[in-house]
Amino acid sequence: MSKDLPRACPAVTARPLYQQVHDYLLGRIVTGEWQPGDYLPSEQRLAASLGVALGTVRRALDELAEAGVVERRQGRGTAVLRHSSDRARFRFFRLVGPDGARIVPTGRVLAARRRAARAGEARALGLSPSALVLGLTRERRVGGRALVHETIALPLPLFARLDLPVGQDLAEELYVLYQHDCGVTVARAEDRISPEAAPVAVARSLGIAPGTPILRIRRIAFGLDGVAVEHRISRSARLDYAVAIE
Repeated sequence: MSKDLPRACPAVTARPLYQQVHDYLLGRIVTGEWQPGDYLPSEQRLAASLGVALGTVRRALDELAEAGVVERRQGRGTAVLRHSSDRARFRFFRLVGPDGARIVPTGRVLAARRRAARAGEARALGLSPSALVLGLTRERRVGGRALVHETIALPLPLFARLDLPVGQDLAEELYVLYQHDCGVTVARAEDRISPEAAPVAVARSLGIAPGTPILRIRRIAFGLDGVAVEHRISRSARLDYAVAIE
């Protein structure tokens, strides 16, 4: 069911009107007034309530859809995007096999503990040096074989309710659990790729010799409000990194 709109319209600023509408709708989603899966009011109702043209509302919704905040459902309306494991893998898992074929890994958390943020994590997440994070060590596995080793830092108390079984394959992708357990929706991610010699612990996880050349991917993921919510280092010796630019 869609939620009612308040009578207030977006404040007049120098920004184009469609961007004001975009920011207003995004603000309601960020504050949780519209939850994942909720339908927004119809375009006609939005336009009438906000006192803007229908085309202005459509352009604002198109931008929200492109950013992965909402999704258009033919014949049903526009809903706040609810992450699914398939969607999260397709959009955020950018590693493929050497032949370019897409792989569908499972995730297994090896360790989860609260600890002080490391210097690089604190900088990336905008935290103080003494801030606490939930530190995860995880493997991405295919056919029982670890192909990706990951270390993840999540700011606390934002992720205090995240409850992950250790030593078991996860039925859902982490970004689905972030949204479901903690109300945190990952809207976008920035990756930086570099070569590296495999550290001992990573080499043991991947079944390779220490010092073997591997691919290192540093990711910072951002929530709907543009704030960094995840710092992740992924390492693999047997996969390639691929993105589609449309």
